[in-house]
Amino acid sequence: MRQLALALETRPAPTLANFVAGRNATAVAAVRTILDAPTGVIYLWGEPGCGRSHLLRAAVDTANAVGVSSTLLEGASPDWSMAEGVRLLAIDDVDRLAETEQVRLFDLCNELRAAGDALLAAGKVPPPTLALREDLRTRLASGLAFQLHPLTDAEKTMALRDYARHRGLRMADDVVPYLLTRLQRDMATQIAVVDALDRYSLEKKRPVTLPMVRAALAEIGFEERGTEK
Repeated sequence: MRQLALALETRPAPTLANFVAGRNATAVAAVRTILDAPTGVIYLWGEPGCGRSHLLRAAVDTANAVGVSSTLLEGASPDWSMAEGVRLLAIDDVDRLAETEQVRLFDLCNELRAAGDALLAAGKVPPPTLALREDLRTRLASGLAFQLHPLTDAEKTMALRDYARHRGLRMADDVVPYLLTRLQRDMATQIAVVDALDRYSLEKKRPVTLPMVRAALAEIGFEERGTEK
């Protein structure tokens, strides 16, 4: 069960492929569009756990992989030198920026706009209610804005079962609820675990049942615990 142990110990890299859109399909489509033609402004907002950081990292990695220079800035005091010469600038948690950092971002917004490049920004609240300088708030509101909605447990369950079915993996009905209550709840980890269970099932020639999953977890020293939120 080395594969399952790895899936539990290592958080999979966020990608567009392992982002389950749910009610956020329009936002994901917009992000894909800005990667095809990196110009304009997209602002994503939503509560923690909605996937905005995942989408920003995935967008930057995807862009760099196809030769579009991109970078992701994070935190209250970003390293602005990383934004020099990029065609796509992604910045997370814009609502945390101090006054001096807001001025720097406003200048970068103008530079990107003049060059016809792209800005992908994210925060907890919609543009009109951001506690930022008025000029910066206006820039962030000048493009497309999307609220990201966290997946419900029902949506996660459906998505994981569909994913398993597309792989040709048959799992007992009680397996997915068990995984969601016992393991990390982000979809990237859950999908990685389903992949590992699929390989284990093929190797052992055993169906994926709850007793098998419990035995596999016990084999790698995973202890039963209560539901995680």
